[in-house]
Amino acid sequence: MKKILVIDDEEWLREVIRLALKQKGFEVIEAANGLEGIEKARKEFPDLILCDINMEKMDGYVTLATLRGEAPTAAIPFIFMTGLADGAGMRRGMELGADDYLSKPFTIAALYAAVEARLKKAQTVRDEAERKLTSLRDNISLMLPHEMRTPLNGILAYGEILAFDAATLKPEEVVEMGQAIHQSGKQLERLIENFLIYAQLELVASDLKNINTFRIGRTEHPVSSVKEHATAQAAQANRSQDLSFELSDVSVPISGEYLTKIVDEIVQNAFKFSEAGTPVHVKLSESSNSIALSVSDQGRGFPNGQIAHIGAYMQFDRKMHEQQGQGLGLTIIKRLVELHGGTLSIESTKNAGSTVTAKLPKAKVE
Repeated sequence: MKKILVIDDEEWLREVIRLALKQKGFEVIEAANGLEGIEKARKEFPDLILCDINMEKMDGYVTLATLRGEAPTAAIPFIFMTGLADGAGMRRGMELGADDYLSKPFTIAALYAAVEARLKKAQTVRDEAERKLTSLRDNISLMLPHEMRTPLNGILAYGEILAFDAATLKPEEVVEMGQAIHQSGKQLERLIENFLIYAQLELVASDLKNINTFRIGRTEHPVSSVKEHATAQAAQANRSQDLSFELSDVSVPISGEYLTKIVDEIVQNAFKFSEAGTPVHVKLSESSNSIALSVSDQGRGFPNGQIAHIGAYMQFDRKMHEQQGQGLGLTIIKRLVELHGGTLSIESTKNAGSTVTAKLPKAKVE
């Protein structure tokens, strides 16, 4: 049985709504003002809230803002009931996160229609989120063991030698094995981090309100962090001399954490799939309506027909080139950019190189 919270300071109206909704099989909870409504929402977790705007102690706008600001109640569908449904008031309510308006006086038929529409939409969102979570669980359960196997095997094999045959090893052999274990551990750490980020992004993508919150971040003066992370990837690949920059110090409409993640993944792939001694160029630029981060290399390029099918569990030319994590890394970047309203594009010529570009829209100036 769906539970509906009715918040209104007019007792007779609450009674009418309660009787009408009970006839449709709903459980109804009542509150006489915003303060009481907030407490009941926190305690009962209703499936839907119907709320008046003009009330004593706390009006509907403050009630809505408070509930939207608390994680347990933030996603509860919320319908305003008001006799003052002017444009400014409706706009303010929608900006605070209201889902719908019922203009007083309203008919019982209009009440039913509004309630059923909101509940149906909420159920659709939940079903889609569950579908994505099921797909995510299935994909991770299929791919995670395979991706972890290579670094884990290295750690276990060298660890076993050090545990049982250390006395027979030369000091330089111990150092070499320790370095191999450390490298495999770092690879395993990156794989786990990527899977966790991928899971987080799928959860964000399941709800429009999450996406809007996600897009708030900005990075001012990004040049130093872009250089730092790209240089670290070059050093890790022992190719510092191959790296070059062309960076404009522009404001980027994405958080610093996610910007550097994009840099790390794209630059790492550029070094991974190109030969030492060939250039890797990182460019950050702006146009009239967008900011673009691009990384170019002169490596083997992407196979024909596969660029459009970047996916978390597809890795290009796996049989010919045993490299792990490229498919997931690119998918994370693609998802990050798309969730910020941008695009990821790849220009590639086989055996001649690639340019991967993450393009983000400039924030609108109000």
